Amino acid sequence: MNSPAQTLSAAETTRYSRHLLLPEIGLAGQHKLKAARVLVVGCGGLGCPVLQYLAAAGVGTLGLLDFDTVDESNLHRQVLYGPADVGRPKAEVAAEKLRTQNPFIDLQVHQELLTAANALALFAGYDLVLDCSDNFATRYLVNDACVVLGKPLVFGAIFKFEGQVTVFNYQNGPTYRCLHPVPPAPGESPNCAQIGVLGVLPGLLGTMQAAEALKIILEIGDVLSGRLLLVDALDMRFQTIRFRAVAANQQLTALVPDYAAFCGEAPLQAAPARAPEITADELKEWQQAGRLLVLLDVREPHEHARRSIGGQLLPLGQLAARLAEITPGLPVVVHCASGVRSQQAARLLLEKGFAEVYSLRNGLADY
Repeated sequence: MNSPAQTLSAAETTRYSRHLLLPEIGLAGQHKLKAARVLVVGCGGLGCPVLQYLAAAGVGTLGLLDFDTVDESNLHRQVLYGPADVGRPKAEVAAEKLRTQNPFIDLQVHQELLTAANALALFAGYDLVLDCSDNFATRYLVNDACVVLGKPLVFGAIFKFEGQVTVFNYQNGPTYRCLHPVPPAPGESPNCAQIGVLGVLPGLLGTMQAAEALKIILEIGDVLSGRLLLVDALDMRFQTIRFRAVAANQQLTALVPDYAAFCGEAPLQAAPARAPEITADELKEWQQAGRLLVLLDVREPHEHARRSIGGQLLPLGQLAARLAEITPGLPVVVHCASGVRSQQAARLLLEKGFAEVYSLRNGLADY
């Protein structure tokens, strides 16, 4: 990672002025950050603080790789998202928020499932990778792709009240397989959805990952290569364990065809394609213009009784059995409270042959 032949704008100089005051960073270091291309795998609990701090620091190109959507159960720890984002793609929402945080950086959204078929092509365009994933199949895949391509990898993981951070494949250092030669048995290490996690824990660990990434880009400090930092947030205790490289694990030349099978896990499934959306303003324009359409409310009757914008009430749970009640041949606009159920309903209608269907983005929250 070499310092590029480029300059900072006056606005960037002001923004990063506290970096520029540090002799270890200065103008040359900020140039390195601006030239850096960093891929973050996973925009969840760890990915949120990682992305926020790398964006704020001025990392010039950030890749956001995640196929999942925001769920309400994410909100206590995934601090880039709010209630209005539920049901929307994480990578897309995160990029929107980060663009407002720092308009001087380039954000590359990869809203897709990471597999052995696409990993090498995705990783090739980046200098550094941060693994913020939550399953062993992805961790082994990310590691192996980084080893094959010679990319350093900043790793983080969380478990209930504990977490760990280290750096793999850095300057001929050890890899993930040097620390974990074989994956755990299925069910041996449950994820957050199964056992829970302290909300602030990914903030602590993700910030540490971001710090390691900045050190690598800036070529300063003592990088956590060959050292595993263990964090116990319940007792606020820190411990470092050293581990060594195993030559065979540093010489991978190809990926495993099926990492889910390798780890004994069920294959990850990408989120279904989203139905077309319409904004509240667009819907109002259609209505004011007298455009013929079916306005479909898929909330429950008690929600409809509290507030209604008109149209036909067909609760989501009854929709599949009552499709014949929907007037055929007209565009259908589906709405709910926040846009989550309406997406499900819109996809169902499209699958059942309705030609023109839209989900009201953010539901009644925006109307």
